[in-house]
Amino acid sequence: MGQRGDLWSEIIKSEEEDSFGDIPKIEAVYQRRNRPEKSSTAADLNRSCSVKGARTNLINGPKRYSWARSLSTRGRESIAVRAYVNNQPQKKPARRKKPAIPKGKVVKAPDFQEEKEYFRDVDAFELLEESPSPNKSSTWTMGEQVVSEMPHLSTRFEKWLISKKFNRASGPSSTLSKIFENSAARLEPICDDEASESLALKTPEKSSASNTSVFRLIPSCDNSLAAEDVPVIKIKTEAIDLEDELKQLSLTSDLISTHLDFDKSFLDLLSACGQIKPSNFLEAFSKFCEPESIVKIGEGTYGEAFLTGPSVCKIVPIDGDFTVNGEVQKRADELLEEVILSWTLNQLRDSETEAQNSCPAFIKTHDIKVCQGPYDPILVKAWEEWDAEHSSENDHPDFPEKQCYVMFVLEHGGKDLESFVLLNFDEARSLLVQVTAGLAVAEVAFEFEHRDLHWGNILLSRNNSSTLPFILEGKQVSIKTFGIQISIIDFTLSRINTGEKILFLDLSSDPYLFKGPKGDKQSETYRKMKAVTDDYWEGSFARTNVLWLIYLVDILLTKKSFERSSKNERELRSLKKRMEKYESAKEAVSDPFFSDMLMDQIS
Repeated sequence: MGQRGDLWSEIIKSEEEDSFGDIPKIEAVYQRRNRPEKSSTAADLNRSCSVKGARTNLINGPKRYSWARSLSTRGRESIAVRAYVNNQPQKKPARRKKPAIPKGKVVKAPDFQEEKEYFRDVDAFELLEESPSPNKSSTWTMGEQVVSEMPHLSTRFEKWLISKKFNRASGPSSTLSKIFENSAARLEPICDDEASESLALKTPEKSSASNTSVFRLIPSCDNSLAAEDVPVIKIKTEAIDLEDELKQLSLTSDLISTHLDFDKSFLDLLSACGQIKPSNFLEAFSKFCEPESIVKIGEGTYGEAFLTGPSVCKIVPIDGDFTVNGEVQKRADELLEEVILSWTLNQLRDSETEAQNSCPAFIKTHDIKVCQGPYDPILVKAWEEWDAEHSSENDHPDFPEKQCYVMFVLEHGGKDLESFVLLNFDEARSLLVQVTAGLAVAEVAFEFEHRDLHWGNILLSRNNSSTLPFILEGKQVSIKTFGIQISIIDFTLSRINTGEKILFLDLSSDPYLFKGPKGDKQSETYRKMKAVTDDYWEGSFARTNVLWLIYLVDILLTKKSFERSSKNERELRSLKKRMEKYESAKEAVSDPFFSDMLMDQIS
């Protein structure tokens, strides 16, 4: 025990020598600060200091250098606190002479076995701090008693080893500590039933006996307590599921890597569709139908249409570096606007009494998804079957692995006007009034312009309803249907004001759109739109809706066959002339041609 006491005295003495060495003296010096000259050198810092009316010569004393900046201003006396360090050579302390080694004896290497045993229990206590825990590792809370986890003995022993150059790093890896510092492992002390009933400690809800470790806590400052009297504390730890943690890390890394592959417009498109990454086709289709039942029902310049149960899926390839069906693929930002526009028009289907504007004229959007990958074999098979029967004008869907698409899941609105068979003049009038009223409602609600309302973008279906409800600027009106209902689709070229931003497609970037054949009703309508807008496509020009209404009248007169009289044809021609004067669909819906179709007149 005496040897241990000498050792302890030597450790404390070495600390005191390290702690109370030469400490710079701090003195107060009075001086007048003069304006420094440009050619001042470091020697100027050694000038004598003076007090008003007195002068002290410092030459004969120890040479001192000042390192501080005076707090005075020019021409004023001030007190500067400076630290002076005696840099003169100091006498080395006399070395302690080692006792002579008797002849015939061998000097043994230092053996710190007893010291190691002395601190073994103390170091065992430090294992608690090295264990990963999201809780504060500095203390253990037992009721209201706080027991320090880091005893001073270990720290002093470490310093002493350093001074003797015997320090061996044995702590945990810093990298490993960082990996586990946010892990799910929790350490909470649990008192054994036989140890002490006064310690209030909580047990994790999910723990097992197999994870229990036993530690004997030995106070570092009190040696009067025998080891057997120390209460045993059981520590239960939650097992860390490393496989699950690594899996989560891998998923996060894959997501970050996926996002790095796409630009901001594509990420915005994903966000608008409620996704964090693209889906595959089977995953998207399985929510609406059995994939084996998918059938192709139509096609367009920019995509294909498939029947998926009660819904229709329109698939549009985007962001590819090659043409599809002879056209450059649409960009993500263009489809983003169509996605937002589709969700906005969905709001018009709300026919509640407090709604100011509502109508069922626009196709209902069930869902929109971004997909990636080649066409699924089921889709290819459906495409080829349709091609064998109808001779497709589109390219065969051979797409690479990285190809992306936007898939619109829509209500099944029926057949387009081009293929739908109108039976009589009343059905033709119902078509015109529903389209006109729908455009009028969207104009008032969102400054909407379709800008591409050809006969392929109007769907018709037959039902048993005799009327449809519309609300225009708060006024309710019922429109006679004569058994048919229309749905307006395809908003690629449309313009809308959502209240937060104006969405539109700059058609001036597509000059070929306006170079169609002369005399073709659709091509002529594009050119008329360009004249109305003067190529300023961001602006609001409700007149463009009227141009497409005129186009529809021409289609009924020249392209569609249905039962009609000469009087009916004269009425259609008169309507076309009057429409030339209207500036909006809202004005057109009040035309006398529709008066007996509206059960409540819109004024």
